[in-house]
Amino acid sequence: MFRTRDRIEIKTADQLQVMRAAGLVVARTLQRVVQITAPGVTTAELDDCAAQSIRDEGATPSFLGYHGFPAHICVSINEQVVHGIPGDRYLVDGDVVSIDCGAIVDGWHGDAALTVLVGDVAPDLKELSRVTEESLWAGLGAAQPGNRLSDIGHAVESVVRAAGDRYGIVEEYVGHGIGSSMHMEPAVPNYGRPGKGPRLVPGMALAVEPMVVLGDPGVHVLEDDWTVVASDGSHASHWEHTVAVTEDGPWVLTALDDVRL
Repeated sequence: MFRTRDRIEIKTADQLQVMRAAGLVVARTLQRVVQITAPGVTTAELDDCAAQSIRDEGATPSFLGYHGFPAHICVSINEQVVHGIPGDRYLVDGDVVSIDCGAIVDGWHGDAALTVLVGDVAPDLKELSRVTEESLWAGLGAAQPGNRLSDIGHAVESVVRAAGDRYGIVEEYVGHGIGSSMHMEPAVPNYGRPGKGPRLVPGMALAVEPMVVLGDPGVHVLEDDWTVVASDGSHASHWEHTVAVTEDGPWVLTALDDVRL
């Protein structure tokens, strides 16, 4: 259900600059974590790396303690779609690992995720990650001033559907508004008809995050009350960026480079 615009936080140019600083912390942290992601590394070691990186940047982790979440990043492997808890599990050759990270700078949040292919990964799983990332960039490109909110999800869905019917878009978990809190209005689905919902205006900031599975899109939550898995055991991929709507178009706040679409 779409909310009215007055429920959506509109940022000033200065506030978006602080969100950009938070986004760069997230981008650099993910880069450091990816560099050590390899067979034989535990997911706890990935979390330790992220914790050190966020600390060294002088930022605060968004995830640690959020509704009781016990780690600095989410690490979701293979059939795990999102919200995986780091621990003593060792990565092995062929794993598909989605890593989600959030950081706070001066009260403003950045949030991004990516999928890492560990070692020798099957071609269909490489293609799953590629399609999911491509759908993310299509959604980010639709965050144009004057567009409607549902244009983002429609752009994401169009890429996934064009790639074939073997891919399923997870519908229970969606993107979100972001800014002075990590999760805010509006919800940003990864599917839907275009031209619906609030009009996008400069100052909005959104986390766009397609989650795609190589199979049926049904999911359920494990007994840890966090980890979301594909119910049919299919592999999953998760890609995410925080994007600001500006007068000049979308500005990807969590990209390492200054990406404006």
